[in-house]
Amino acid sequence: MAVSPIHPPVDAEESELRVTERKTSAAGAKAVAVSMRRSLAEQGVVKTARNLLGLNQVDGFDCMSCAWPDPEPGERHTAEFCENGAKAVAWEGDRRRVGPEFFARHSIEDLRTRSAHWLESQGRLVHPMVRRGGGAHYEPISWDDAFGLIGEHLRALASPDEAIFYTSGRASNEAAFVYQLFARAFGTNNLPDCSNMCHESTGVGLAQSIGIGKGSVSLRDIHEAELIVISGQNPGTNHPRMLSALERAKKNGARILAINPLPEAGLMKFDNPQHARGMTGIGTRLADEFLQIRSGGDLALWQAFGHLLLAAEERDPGTVLDHDFLDRHTHGFEDYAAHVRDLDRDAVVAATGLDWVQIERAAAMLLASERTVNCWAMGITQHRNAVATIREMVNVALLQGMIGKPGAGLCPVRGHSNVQGDRTMGVWEQMPDTFLDALRDEFGFEPPREHGHDSIAAVQAMAAGRAKVFVGLGGNFSQAMSDTGVTEPALEQCALTVQISTKLNRSHVVAGTDALILPALGRTESDLTGGRVQQVTVEDSMSAVHASRGRSRPAGELLRSEVDIVCNIARATLGDDHVVPWAGFAADYDRIRDRIGRVVPGCEAYTEKVARSGGFTLPHPPRDSRQFPTASGRAEFAVSPLTVTTLPEGRLVLQSLRSHDQFNTTVYGLDDRYRGIHSGRRVVFISPADLRELGFADGDRVNLVSEWTDGTERRADDFRLVSYSTPKGCIAAYYPETNPLIALDSYAEQSRCPTSKWVEVRLEPATAAPAM
Repeated sequence: MAVSPIHPPVDAEESELRVTERKTSAAGAKAVAVSMRRSLAEQGVVKTARNLLGLNQVDGFDCMSCAWPDPEPGERHTAEFCENGAKAVAWEGDRRRVGPEFFARHSIEDLRTRSAHWLESQGRLVHPMVRRGGGAHYEPISWDDAFGLIGEHLRALASPDEAIFYTSGRASNEAAFVYQLFARAFGTNNLPDCSNMCHESTGVGLAQSIGIGKGSVSLRDIHEAELIVISGQNPGTNHPRMLSALERAKKNGARILAINPLPEAGLMKFDNPQHARGMTGIGTRLADEFLQIRSGGDLALWQAFGHLLLAAEERDPGTVLDHDFLDRHTHGFEDYAAHVRDLDRDAVVAATGLDWVQIERAAAMLLASERTVNCWAMGITQHRNAVATIREMVNVALLQGMIGKPGAGLCPVRGHSNVQGDRTMGVWEQMPDTFLDALRDEFGFEPPREHGHDSIAAVQAMAAGRAKVFVGLGGNFSQAMSDTGVTEPALEQCALTVQISTKLNRSHVVAGTDALILPALGRTESDLTGGRVQQVTVEDSMSAVHASRGRSRPAGELLRSEVDIVCNIARATLGDDHVVPWAGFAADYDRIRDRIGRVVPGCEAYTEKVARSGGFTLPHPPRDSRQFPTASGRAEFAVSPLTVTTLPEGRLVLQSLRSHDQFNTTVYGLDDRYRGIHSGRRVVFISPADLRELGFADGDRVNLVSEWTDGTERRADDFRLVSYSTPKGCIAAYYPETNPLIALDSYAEQSRCPTSKWVEVRLEPATAAPAM
């Protein structure tokens, strides 16, 4: 049985798709050339210079392309940005405009036939637009009428829980705070966000193990580490500024262990374009050891590491484990030790696809290190056993006392620039009562206590007609979410969809009966809301909070800041006599920051702290004082079963990933030069062994069909096979093109993160007729 197939439009350029050899180094002169060419073409000379020189600077604006931390104020390079950061700025600074004339020419049905890349390449949104009553076109609307329409729909709901308030990680702390405040003042905790889809497993796993869902390192710890382990991550594309930190660590003597199903150029060699060596291609070798692991094998690998460390301690007592740390700061060690001592080595080899000698060699690197930083990203978090895997990583760190120690710790590398700040500010469907109590005491209303919908539950509620209004503060929900064939019809069932956006995307054309597009200021643009120059704040992956101030003239006179838009939606819904001073918040963001300081833990005197050069770092008890806010008051060891998943004959495991010309769902272009892909995205990376065994050849066209235990199938058609270095049985392809293959109810245990890195599929020749 097949689930409603989705056949999204394909770029015409796909017919020009060509494949070359993959690269073995990242950045260099080519990255500079691509950055400048894109930026000059889209922004022009003056705007390029203004924006790039302000990017990630103390008196400038924070890059929207990732959450990697900035160096200290006195240590920043004049060009403190990477290729993808420059692309993101050029994308936002686009000189083209999408206004009423554009929507008069293009019906919604016409726009549905366009590819995601085409939609986002049309330019900046500059006028509020409305679709009424399922009409064929978006039409212009005034801001006041748009706010009034939203208020009318929200007040007409039978329950506040019929509304969904989604946000992406691009929103500032100020926008996120007023957004969650409005949702709760309205009466719901339905606050899904992009964390649900990416690093939710990290938050859950770390909270269980160390009592706080954030990483425990600073940028200085990366620089001072003896060993850096990088699992399920591609920093060369997704966090390129991390390469500079890795290069510095290498020069300080660090070793790097890379663990990933695919070899990534950025973990082989970094040609730093800020130095002559990098520009001439000499560069810095990064990974000392590469474990090409099978997708989903990381839990087994980290149990093997624990097993080998314990065995080394038994051979030479007192030389491996940090017994003082274990005795004073941990709980559950004996149960964990008994579990991994009895490890099935054959099961580890089967699960990882590695030989035991490789695993021993990598464990020896851990054994030799006094200061280890463990980094990971979505290659770890998007598996069914993701939470357990993260807890296994923590187990190994606890054995050697690698938390609360300079040059050591846990380093989840988050993607979106302020996704961690969103959560800190309260954008979560499960905020604890202590936070809700603080809101009540500060603002004088009783917030709802029942947990709200995460992203999966939001889709289910819309599909069932239990949620009728969807508001998206940034992002591209229809493309970010799994199971596109369910998600898009669910959005279309809404009575109202509201997208607060900078550019056109697919979520605008899978719209509700009534639909609004509200154009927002971008991160690069100056904000004169309330007749004064405003600034916002963001939090990076390492809990550092700092100011961001756009420099460029807004793309249009009608653009409004996200803070202003949210506050005016609140006024139109709740009235001007509401206990929350919405108009005052929009006029002066310092008033929001003052309230943040009184509500959000760790943000006391927030207004004053963010005024400092470089901002401040939020407290983190395990990092700062080895205090663990768990129920036991200690870091918790976890015991997790090791299972080996076997596949039926002819089946493969698909993982989805980004191309180098992409940030999350935003596709800047159709090249992935590090992997040798040009002018196309519908490719499947597959091992030569699997090609032979399945009877296919490099370059064949195939359809992907995912299979689920409930008997359903999902399809994504017409992909080109590319012979590539990947473990046998494991293939890879880009998202969002492969999101239709992931069932909505396939998610990580406990965290409900979609299993985008483990999708069981079969390949059919592209000429095969789709199953009915």
